[in-house]
Amino acid sequence: MLAMSLTWEIAQLPLYTLWVEGTPGEIAFAVLHCTGGDATIAAAALAVAILLTRSWYWPIQGWRRVTMVATVMGLGYTVFSEWMNVDLRQSWTYTAAMPRLPPWGTGLAPFLQWLLLPPLAMLAVRPPARPFAR
Repeated sequence: MLAMSLTWEIAQLPLYTLWVEGTPGEIAFAVLHCTGGDATIAAAALAVAILLTRSWYWPIQGWRRVTMVATVMGLGYTVFSEWMNVDLRQSWTYTAAMPRLPPWGTGLAPFLQWLLLPPLAMLAVRPPARPFAR
């Protein structure tokens, strides 16, 4: 998940004003800071998903439930965090190129990040299906 998040953070940089207004050092710090935050969010979402679904033997059992709950939790936190940091605290700003989703104006890029990357990361750790016994 970490490599995917790092790649995503770099790819979406042009959708934030930091890309134009920030120094190379500020941009590098933001990428590393946000990637670390992504790892923290993902770990917390996974832990809570395992607890809520009681899937103690994940990923062998309960993979689908854990993946769905963790993804929804990551999305929920992202919507809240983007709203708080863009609109309330104004910690960062979107460029006009960032599509925004109603009702809170969440950026499409961070929303898609948390809709797509957790399931992809979960697929990477899912054990292969066992063949049917004859």
